[in-house]
Amino acid sequence: MVLTKYITETAKAAKEAYFSLTAVSAAQKNLALSFIAENLAAQQEVILAANEIDMNLARQQGLDAALLDRLQLTERSIEAMIDGVHQVVALADPVGEMDEFRTLPSGITLGKMRVPLGVIGMIYESRPNVTLDAAILCLKSGNSCILRGGSEAINSNRAIAAVITASLKKAGLPEAAVNLITETDRAGVDVLVNLPDYIDVIIPRGGKGLVQRVNEMARVPVIKHLDGVCHVYIDVSAATEMAINIAVNAKTSRYGTCNTMETLLVHAGRAAELLPLLQQKYAEKNVELRGCVHTQQILADKVIPASEADWSTEYLAPILSIKVVTDVNEAINHINHYGSHHTDTIVTNDLTHAQLFLRAVDSASVMVNASTRFADGYEYGLGAEIGISTDKIHVRGPVGLHGLTSQKWIVLGHGEVRL
Repeated sequence: MVLTKYITETAKAAKEAYFSLTAVSAAQKNLALSFIAENLAAQQEVILAANEIDMNLARQQGLDAALLDRLQLTERSIEAMIDGVHQVVALADPVGEMDEFRTLPSGITLGKMRVPLGVIGMIYESRPNVTLDAAILCLKSGNSCILRGGSEAINSNRAIAAVITASLKKAGLPEAAVNLITETDRAGVDVLVNLPDYIDVIIPRGGKGLVQRVNEMARVPVIKHLDGVCHVYIDVSAATEMAINIAVNAKTSRYGTCNTMETLLVHAGRAAELLPLLQQKYAEKNVELRGCVHTQQILADKVIPASEADWSTEYLAPILSIKVVTDVNEAINHINHYGSHHTDTIVTNDLTHAQLFLRAVDSASVMVNASTRFADGYEYGLGAEIGISTDKIHVRGPVGLHGLTSQKWIVLGHGEVRL
């Protein structure tokens, strides 16, 4: 009962803060963001110390390597967070943008105006950088937010939230524009997703279990992706060096991210040449390979047989599934059947195959001759992202400023009345 009251009162305050933000100028929002960047730099040691407490507790609790990777903050990651704030400051404020104007036979002029979604509830695990990313994107797009991170990152989240609160106050904005739920009881998630009177959108970001649970329980609209089963397909015409570089980077630059390749598809005409070269590269990184029958014939005891389940598994670990395919069409069919509609890449020098892949692969990000690891709000120039959506309504892919807004119709008249 106490927890329900706490979260409900927080949501009410966030709603009031949202209404206040509708009258705030882009300049004032940017001022608050600039203060956040300054205070992050000034409080870096405090934030890193808080994160070290979380890391030590997480190790003691036996969290796996993927979660530890997401949880850890470093001087470099804080620098990236600060750079992300500056990028968001530099972006145009989408709120108030008007377009699609046309004058109708009645005499009225009709158009659309971009507006915030309202109050956004963010539920996430590990990743303390999400506390910052969600806050700055919501603030710039005129939304207030309620942040509910996992217990494993509570000290890091509190340190970052303190920076944000102080910056809002200094800029003269309502402190309730950004709210961190400090109670880590899981029952709080149940409360948060069932407050449609105060919360307009829920965005879960974490493991598949968390996202499924939120989606099943929520009475509030959800923007989500369940997992990241991403593919790289090496076409028959692919340049050898490019194919190897992309396939290695997509898998090994980081294992615990949703844009990491989990299945490598190789054209049968290139498999005998490329798979031994790739196996050597993966062996240097201690990546376990699981392959189809054709892959096993080429790599022998250097690969273990892949099961049917492997093709749809997000490992988040140094494990890779490999399948040899006959052509680009089989690659596309495999991706659409087993993938999670997140991010998929073709490596090719054939323009026709590239265009077919771009059209036919049903994913939020589809790439030609680039690593899947580029599927990220920061890399897309969004400044930061609040998540990556594999839904089709209302936003898809990395969710930045525009993804946190909607549109409303506006009508400009001159005294017209309907006959």
